[in-house]
Amino acid sequence: MDVRENETRLCETHQFKAIFPKSLNANETLFGGQALEWMDEVAYITATRFTRQKMFTIKADNIEFIRPITPHSIIELIGFLEKIEKVRLTIKVEVFVEEMYRQGRHKAMQAAFTFATLNENHRPKRIDYTLLEQADDQFTQNEGKN
Repeated sequence: MDVRENETRLCETHQFKAIFPKSLNANETLFGGQALEWMDEVAYITATRFTRQKMFTIKADNIEFIRPITPHSIIELIGFLEKIEKVRLTIKVEVFVEEMYRQGRHKAMQAAFTFATLNENHRPKRIDYTLLEQADDQFTQNEGKN
């Protein structure tokens, strides 16, 4: 499916979290499972904003822990469309970390999440992109009025 830039820009999702001691593991870094939960949530929101349908995570892939996330950090999770197919979407989520009291920002994690919408038998079905096409038509009409 051909996707225009405004469609992907409109569904890009940003979420920020402060890292405090209660979310750390025994190594004094963010629990990997906690980070993946947040990433899956951002991916879900991104997929839902794009399709406006009930989406389900069917796979998490290419998970990379690039650098540790330590206490007293702020992280930004960014979800964006990576691949669009008839039955599934792939959302990439990148996590950037910065210290609360110093300048600097680094990529700490990334992963790809695959989503589908399900039929009544809980099997993946074709994603209905007509809502997206209608929204794009509205967006184009509104842009012409400005």
